[in-house]
Amino acid sequence: MVSLPIFIMLFGILAAVSNITIVPWNIEPTGQSMATLSDDTAVTFDTATGSGLPDKGSYTVTERYVTLNIARDGSLTTQAGVRNKANEQGVQAIKVLIREPEGASGKRPAVVFMHGAGYGTCDNSFGDVAADMASAGFVTAVLDKPVWNTTDINRDYPASAKAYDQVIAYLRDQNNVDASKVGIYATSESTWISSYLLEDDPDIAFQILLSPMVFSPRQSLGFFVTQDFTLAGANDGYQSIVQRLFSADGTVVGLTNFDIRTLGPGAYDIPTYVAYGSKDVMTAQVDGVRAILYEAHRAGNWDVTVRSYPVANHVLRLGDESEAGTPFADAYVDDLIDWAVGTAAGLKQTSERVAGTDLYQSIGLPGALKARRAGTIYGLILHATLILLLIASATLALVALVRVIVVRSRWRRARRQALKGRGQDRPDGTATTVPLPAKPVVLGFSHGFGGALLTLTFTTLATLLIFAAGLGQVVMGVVRLAWGGAPTETPGVMYWSWPVIQVVSVLVVWAWSRVFMRLIEVASARGLIQWPPRKGAVHGIVTGTEPVLASTRLGRVLFWLVTFTMLNVLLFFAFWGLFIY
Repeated sequence: MVSLPIFIMLFGILAAVSNITIVPWNIEPTGQSMATLSDDTAVTFDTATGSGLPDKGSYTVTERYVTLNIARDGSLTTQAGVRNKANEQGVQAIKVLIREPEGASGKRPAVVFMHGAGYGTCDNSFGDVAADMASAGFVTAVLDKPVWNTTDINRDYPASAKAYDQVIAYLRDQNNVDASKVGIYATSESTWISSYLLEDDPDIAFQILLSPMVFSPRQSLGFFVTQDFTLAGANDGYQSIVQRLFSADGTVVGLTNFDIRTLGPGAYDIPTYVAYGSKDVMTAQVDGVRAILYEAHRAGNWDVTVRSYPVANHVLRLGDESEAGTPFADAYVDDLIDWAVGTAAGLKQTSERVAGTDLYQSIGLPGALKARRAGTIYGLILHATLILLLIASATLALVALVRVIVVRSRWRRARRQALKGRGQDRPDGTATTVPLPAKPVVLGFSHGFGGALLTLTFTTLATLLIFAAGLGQVVMGVVRLAWGGAPTETPGVMYWSWPVIQVVSVLVVWAWSRVFMRLIEVASARGLIQWPPRKGAVHGIVTGTEPVLASTRLGRVLFWLVTFTMLNVLLFFAFWGLFIY
């Protein structure tokens, strides 16, 4: 009669939180495909004169370095910065590796390479493709990624665009470069930057887009993570984490990149080469190509070439990109060089515009995703409170443990001394009687509340660890997929952990309702649940002579602190959707 209503109220609160924080989610249609016009990815042009075009290996390549001190506002400065770090003036000394075709006559076309996610440098990025393009007659520039004092989650894309444009301006000033034929090679994250770059600099001649993200980070990452959670073998319940995470309002914590503007005619109004790999699990390829063609045609640009390569991953490599020396898809570099050479020469393309393996997209783009400020604020408060409570509970539990060890150690020492004294005879020959010290009370839990608290705490924390283990395995599976690895055949904890946590959570809520019922029962017997309370009842609880929970203040404080912390863990589970059955 008492514990059941308590259980219903507790479970109702948790289920309500799970349902209130749910995010509308539409990833239809599923299984989209786009047929290509030819299996042959080769790019050819009409060479009316009959003369051949340069290709990979036509020239010997020379290398040189230059350093540009670029401020975050995009300006050049003579003040030295700190490579890949921001100094007080927000200036980064960006090292640029220039590759040039030795012996090439006349002014040459040029390409600036733009980094994807991470912290790439001019020495460890794009080395093979930049050298190959230089051997085909291009002047290429690979620079240290402009990052200043930003991280992966708060990149300054407009500032990055200005930094790349400074390198473009540098190339245009070179005697061996045709200023009207400088293009860009952008991959993954940098395709969010390229739209800003083309807006700032409409004179860019062409662009090569490798696995372009196309849509805003919120939509692109929401698609990527949702798809990969499924491919990795995660339980469907973990999708609720994706929904809530990517509906966060980043502006609450100063993150403004989630909803940046990426689409517009200006981003695709120049000759564009788009390349995808069939094993790329990070991009919405069908929706992406449709959006690119739509925006390009709006701008009056019909010079868009799309190539899709079998077996290739997100960076058009074959196999796992985390392994060194992973090669490009067989024809990718040759195709893009042929396209860039013909495009820079102003020739008419004769090959099909969309070719290669058919494009496929397992789910639709989550276009309805938007920032939800109220849910974000609640989630931040909940998680911050939980962390503080876990720290406070662990600290107080440690204090209690140390106090128990110290007090009981003193008691054992006093007891041994008392027992030793009992064996000594008095002068008159009679044995001494030394009273034994009473066993000390440190926490003084009564009515079984200490054991219940310990059991429920370990059960709840074990459930939290299972949740963390399951989510951790999902994340690692997504990372392997992103690098081109294969999904595991035995998902393990990331599959069974979700239903197990749901079942255990119900049992924990029922156990807590029994504990609260017992509290009400003992409090009623002590005369507390009446008005006015029985005379002396409150005094007996405070002094510990008639305890409800524990006879000591430390025990009572520990009980309520840990109890409140464990209930917050259940609210944490509810926030991420674990109480939706």
